[in-house]
Formats: sequence, structure tokens, C-alpha cells
Amino acid sequence: MFQVIGGRSVQVTRLLAPRGTVLVEAVRGRKSRTDPVAKSKEGRIKVPPPVDPTEMVVLKERYAEYQMITRALRLEFKEEVLRKKYEEETGSMAEERARQDAEEHRALMAFNNQENLRLLELRTLRVQKENEEAERKQVEATVQREQQQQELIKIKEKEILKLQEDAKNFITLENLDQRIEEALDNPKNYNFAIDKEGRVVKQTILQ
Repeated sequence: MFQVIGGRSVQVTRLLAPRGTVLVEAVRGRKSRTDPVAKSKEGRIKVPPPVDPTEMVVLKERYAEYQMITRALRLEFKEEVLRKKYEEETGSMAEERARQDAEEHRALMAFNNQENLRLLELRTLRVQKENEEAERKQVEATVQREQQQQELIKIKEKEILKLQEDAKNFITLENLDQRIEEALDNPKNYNFAIDKEGRVVKQTILQ
């Protein structure tokens, strides 16, 4: 942005930034602060350029006008930003945003209800399968327990029958004399040796 001041075109930058003083460079050119004065400039006395009083008055007036304009622009921009913010918070935009939030809330609640129903159905099916599996295992355990009891009863019946059969050969007071005579008439020799196949390979002779 350029502005004509005192018949010259001057570039004005950063209208909105507060500027109380003129910015100048601390060091000009490539020369450092410790370098000596050039020989061509030794003994030269700097004389400030002459100032035109009329031009200085015009510059001050225009600079004050420039500051007033920038301050007004800055305030106008700030007012617009605050007005937009207020409209977003309390105006029609806030109502629109509240309506959108309400619609989004209803949509989310509907989705949540659908998801809850879906999970409820899955949970119900899972619980039903678990109950059926538990009942099946219980029935299998009952059947297996009954089978074990039947097998145990059969084993006990066989043991009882075998015991009853063996009881016929028990020695009692009634058949004691008879069994003694049978043992004397039919002596048995248990002093023998057998091989790996169970055959008798050696036996002593009864005396």
C-alpha cells in the first residue's frame, strides 16, 4: 500500500499493527561496529538535512490522520469479530447449531437403541445356547452315572454269585470229617517249578 505524503510516494505496511516509532536498522551495510572510519570520510561532519516547517506540519497531520484511520479500522474489525461470536453463541447460528446437536443426539440415541437390541439378541442366543449345552451335559452326566451304577450292580451281582458258588466248597463243622478224608485220599503236591509259559517243569515226589 502506497500513500502520497509531501509530494512523495511512501510505502505504508502493517496498517493494523500499532506503531509509535519509526523502525530503523541497527547496522547498515556490511560494516561492523568495530571497523574504523573510512579514509574518505575522515574529518567529515554530518549535517542533518534541512527540514521544511510547512512539510513537517503536513506530515504530522497526515500521520495523525493515518493513526486515526487504522485505529478505526482495527475497532471495526474487532466489533465484527465480536458480533459474529455473539451471533454464534446466542443468535440464529446458535439456534441452528442447537438444532443440529439435537438431531445428532436423536440419531445417536436411535443408533444406540438399535445396537442395544442387537447386543440383547446376541446375548439371549448365547445364554440360550449355554443353557442348552448345560442341560445336555447334565443329561449326559446323569446317563453316564446311571450306566456306572448299572455296571457296578452287575459287578456286585457277579461277585455275589461267585461267592455263593464258592460257599458250596467252604469247610464247615458238618463236612469237616468228609473234607479231611478227601484230602487224605487225594493228596496234592504244591512243590513244583514252572517255565515262562506256565508249564510244570520240575516237581518233587510226595513221600
